[in-house]
Amino acid sequence: MKTKMDFKHLPKTYEELLHCHMLRPIHDRVDYENSIEILDALAGHNLTQDQDDYFEALSLLAEAYEADHFPTLKGKKGLALLKHLLEENDFSAADLSRILGVDRSLGVRILNGERQLTIEHVRKLAKRFRLPLGIFVE
Repeated sequence: MKTKMDFKHLPKTYEELLHCHMLRPIHDRVDYENSIEILDALAGHNLTQDQDDYFEALSLLAEAYEADHFPTLKGKKGLALLKHLLEENDFSAADLSRILGVDRSLGVRILNGERQLTIEHVRKLAKRFRLPLGIFVE
């Protein structure tokens, strides 16, 4: 069973973070998923300066991989990205509600821009579509 990366277990210094996961170009899906796991663990926390610098550098590497391997996502973030992913997967607002584990009407309200995604919604979407959390935030 794979253990999930957890913020409280991540190193605090840049050098220690490099020992955990070396910063280098991402060449395949495994490298990408490992990078995203670390980015997700760091996201939304009060980071040290070293963690913040590492997060920024790793984000750039992940974005470069995404631009090459997910060209249809290029330039899309937030609601536009969500709508694109739903359309690409032939999902409806009801399907969105099921993914989020919420009332059916909330999926419609989110897609109409009447409601914002919560951090929990973003986590569920990132997991479902295997994308970094930050891509769902505008």
